[in-house]
Amino acid sequence: MHLSLSSSTIRYWQSGDELALAKHANNYNVWINLRNSFPYPYTLQDAQTWVMIANATQPVTNFALEVNGEAVGGIGLIIQPDVYCKSAEVGYWLSEKYWNRGIITEALQAITQYGFNTLELERIYAGVFEWNLKSARVLEKAGYKLEGRLTKSVLKDGKLIDSLLYAQVKPTGIP
Repeated sequence: MHLSLSSSTIRYWQSGDELALAKHANNYNVWINLRNSFPYPYTLQDAQTWVMIANATQPVTNFALEVNGEAVGGIGLIIQPDVYCKSAEVGYWLSEKYWNRGIITEALQAITQYGFNTLELERIYAGVFEWNLKSARVLEKAGYKLEGRLTKSVLKDGKLIDSLLYAQVKPTGIP
C-alpha cells in the first residue's frame, strides 16, 4: 500500500526507517497513550525489530506514516480471530512534533476504508485511555462512535484507569 494523503503518506515499513522510527517513537508523551508492548525508551534495536516484522503478516496490516520523506508514526489493524474475524482493532501513533495537524484523522479515515473495502471487515474499533481526549476526538472526527466506558480496564504507568471503546461499522451498501 502506498496512499498519498493531503499531509502524509501511508506506506509499508521499509529498511531505512529505523533511525527515524527510533527518534520519533522514543517519547514519553507518545508511549503514555499506547499499549505496554510499545517500548519506552524506544531504542534503535526496537525499531530494527519492528521494521523486520511489520510486513511479515499477510495481508499487511501495519503501515508507516510518512511526512516529508520520513517515517514519523504508524497505523495498523489487528484482525481478530475465530468468530470475530470480521472485526479488527485499529491502533495508531504519531510523533509529537506532528500533533494537531489532522494527520491521524486523515490516516484513520483511509485505513478504515482499507479495512472495509480491501480486507472485507465489517467492524473496526479502538480503545482509548480515559486521559487521551485528543485521540477520542480524532476517532469521532473520523466517524467512530463511542460504544462505552470500560471501568478500570487498563493498568498504565502504575495507574488503573478506564478506557473508552469506539467503533465504526461498515456502512450498508458497501460490497
